[in-house]
Amino acid sequence: MSHYQQTITIQTSGKSLHKITSKVAAIVADSGIQTGLCTLFLRHTSASLIIQENADPDVLKDLSNFLAKLVPDGYDYIHSTEGPDDMPAHIRTVLTHTSEQIPIANGRLVLGTWQGIYLWEHRDHSHRRELMVHISGE
Repeated sequence: MSHYQQTITIQTSGKSLHKITSKVAAIVADSGIQTGLCTLFLRHTSASLIIQENADPDVLKDLSNFLAKLVPDGYDYIHSTEGPDDMPAHIRTVLTHTSEQIPIANGRLVLGTWQGIYLWEHRDHSHRRELMVHISGE
């Protein structure tokens, strides 16, 4: 079994979803692995990863709106050392994911027709996020 790793740096622009499918797919292609598993790990606790609808942007808007209502900003959180948007961002990350695993077949990610990979920035301001891509297989 072979292993291949690469880090992607994503500059975010405050609360938003960033489609990263093509960046991850390019790393899978570079790895040369035909059959295996792609593991994604986001090295942060106030942003997350999701696999979601990539055709209708309204889905992403609805998800963002729902999560904002579920975990409101401005609530009287105890942790506020890094600003008032930090604790809600941590809670949103707990409710989503910081890692994903996607099978690889024929040298490509096995995603559904309407699935895309997104980095979800939960903080108000821009951040530089690091995503570790680990590919294993043959």
